[in-house]
Amino acid sequence: MTSMMQLIEELWRLPRHLVSDGYDQALARLAGEVPMTIHEVPSGTKIWTWTVPEKWTCDEAYLETLDGRRLIDLADSPLHVVSYSLPFEGEVSREELLPHLHSHPHLPDAIPFVFKYYQRDWGLCAPRTLINGLDEERYRVKIASRFEPGALKIGEVFVQGELDDCFVLAAHLDHPAQVNDDLSGVVVGLDVMRALLAGPKPRYSVRFLIFPETQGSIAYLSQHEHLIPQMRGGLFLEMLGTAAPHALQLSHQAHSPADGALALVLREREPEAHVGGFRTVIDNDERQFNAPGVRVPMLSLCRMANPHLPESRFYPYPEYHSDLDTPAIVSQDRLEASRDLVLALLAAFDQTRYLVNHYKGEIFASGFGLWVDYRQDPEGHRRHFRIMDRIDGTRSAADIALELDCSLEQVIAVVDPLIEKGLVSLSDTPQPSDPHLGAA
Repeated sequence: MTSMMQLIEELWRLPRHLVSDGYDQALARLAGEVPMTIHEVPSGTKIWTWTVPEKWTCDEAYLETLDGRRLIDLADSPLHVVSYSLPFEGEVSREELLPHLHSHPHLPDAIPFVFKYYQRDWGLCAPRTLINGLDEERYRVKIASRFEPGALKIGEVFVQGELDDCFVLAAHLDHPAQVNDDLSGVVVGLDVMRALLAGPKPRYSVRFLIFPETQGSIAYLSQHEHLIPQMRGGLFLEMLGTAAPHALQLSHQAHSPADGALALVLREREPEAHVGGFRTVIDNDERQFNAPGVRVPMLSLCRMANPHLPESRFYPYPEYHSDLDTPAIVSQDRLEASRDLVLALLAAFDQTRYLVNHYKGEIFASGFGLWVDYRQDPEGHRRHFRIMDRIDGTRSAADIALELDCSLEQVIAVVDPLIEKGLVSLSDTPQPSDPHLGAA
């Protein structure tokens, strides 16, 4: 079995543009690791309000002085040309050239990742130090790029559970010559699916989707609208290879069973990890699943040093969107730790049920052998009744644990005897017992 780091080493330098041969090559290689269905959505297809772009290829790109001194060369890095740049060849003045040269906003010695999928323009990318040193009057530019019909490709790995309703994992495979964003999420997701495929069968089915960012998730959802009602929760995986702590971003539906279960497990496994609201930690394809007309409660898991700072969501780690995002900043150990965390989150979601009360009013606790003496255990007595007060067909055990700031085990210790005595049952769907909302 190929390790996560071995896959990264194989794939990271490929020119994995949105629709491109490099992306297709990487996806085909991943399909050799697990059973995978590859969906193709042709260029020009309307995917809700978007359109799938053409396939883009760049065979050669450079900037040189008129005496032939090569300053920028695509052969040195796939990032030296703007992704989806128009072709261009000719001599230009320094003044004409500079608006078409792009540098990283924070890293003067790095090559940035710049893309213009729908903006028709030509451009090259280079370190700010190089651009600042351009002092000749004229230069020669060549960008041998071409646009042609192709197909946006999406890899889907599916594990059938006891239920057809599913949990969705997702990661994006594009971004040439970059690792943490988001090959790290891809290989972690792939390793999670290897573990699930090995058994035992999960309760909820699990789909892992590999696609290019934004357009890929929209393409899949728009082509599989019939599956959306089955998607009970999701987790976008990205930037999981660095030494930063984990950060969990909640979904747009922050009170969903997925949100409650995943947030609780992260709090119990990694108390130092950050949990933030929707669009406060990171912005990626979880947006498309949470969007109007879809509303799948998809959370996002990443590693981020300062997730509480608003600017972090745009620059989540120092090497972000640059040629410094290499295998050197990720490690197998950290990828494995993220994989194990994802498996724990999935296991918690698999156990999610709504707690439905079959009693009205306060339970006669001593009559059922459930009394906790407040003189001997005042905190246990208080917690016992606070938990029972919240069992109304609208909450899971994880929801109650989060609400009361107690552990899942403490909630289960109260709930299990109630189930044994027929006072409470478990349901896959909400069963509100409040007569103002509709009887269970």
